[in-house]
Amino acid sequence: MPLIAVDAMGGDNAPHEIVEGALVAAQADGIDIVLVGDETRLKRLVGGRNTDITLHHASQIIDMHDDPAHAIRVKKDASIVVASRMVANGEADAMVSAGSTGAAMACAAFVIGRLEGVVRPAIASFFPTGQLVMDMGANLEVKAEHLLQFAVMGTALSQVYQHVEAPKVGLLNIGEEPTKGRDIEKAAHVLLASSDAINFVGNVEGRDIATSKADVIVTDGFTGNVLLKTSEGASKVIQNLIFEIMARPEYQELAASLMPAFMEMRERLSPESVGGAHLVGTKGVVVIAHGSSSRVAVANAIVMASEGAKSGLVEKISDGIAAAAR
Repeated sequence: MPLIAVDAMGGDNAPHEIVEGALVAAQADGIDIVLVGDETRLKRLVGGRNTDITLHHASQIIDMHDDPAHAIRVKKDASIVVASRMVANGEADAMVSAGSTGAAMACAAFVIGRLEGVVRPAIASFFPTGQLVMDMGANLEVKAEHLLQFAVMGTALSQVYQHVEAPKVGLLNIGEEPTKGRDIEKAAHVLLASSDAINFVGNVEGRDIATSKADVIVTDGFTGNVLLKTSEGASKVIQNLIFEIMARPEYQELAASLMPAFMEMRERLSPESVGGAHLVGTKGVVVIAHGSSSRVAVANAIVMASEGAKSGLVEKISDGIAAAAR
């Protein structure tokens, strides 16, 4: 069983919710976990509960307002830095953090290190509809060759988590035609279409998030992050409208019978059901959870990291990058 190093001090609800999420993952899924952070505080939270979770002391914390690149240099005993170093040294197989995304990216790039051939690590996230979208914000400006690497890395992620042998890869654009979009999309379309390392199906549009046209959708980090936040907002609007309408007196009897289905829908649409996003392109499995993650999201993020480590995700990505470069 792979060992997951969890940054216990990162996030709005740390360390309490991080510890509780780790306990859920350890007990429900039998995952080996090491909590990295203030050992005195962590011991009090773990208490006398029956668990095989181990603790690794780290005396410092990188705050959200810290400059990430500077912080990882001066706060060498910060929990996220120590967790990253454990992955880099082979003491742990994956890392999970709900702390500063910038710090996680800096640690992944400079402490764990990029895979050979990877130019830009990227953030990949699974949408509730099943598609994997990347980049979600790590690279605001990209080149066509970066998008090809995103497609290759996304293919490996889809194979591991969606169990699709040849995932369909789409390029996010404003139209289906190869001539649509900016210069970057036009150049990327040519590059993706000529690569034997991926199963490219052409351009896709934002509305295709709700279809099965593509398993993996690639774009620059600016567009991907806007797509993510817009989708989250649209989801909340739809949910609120449904509950507002069903609260009307004439629908109350019907609403009572449909409420379990609505709650299931809400759970499936919740970001917490996914747990976190992968930072791919580094020499270790790195999962970034939302800063406001509850114990549910933390547990799911740990499960995600464990699955990636068990399935040889890093090796699959490395092989894909090498194949694409030939």
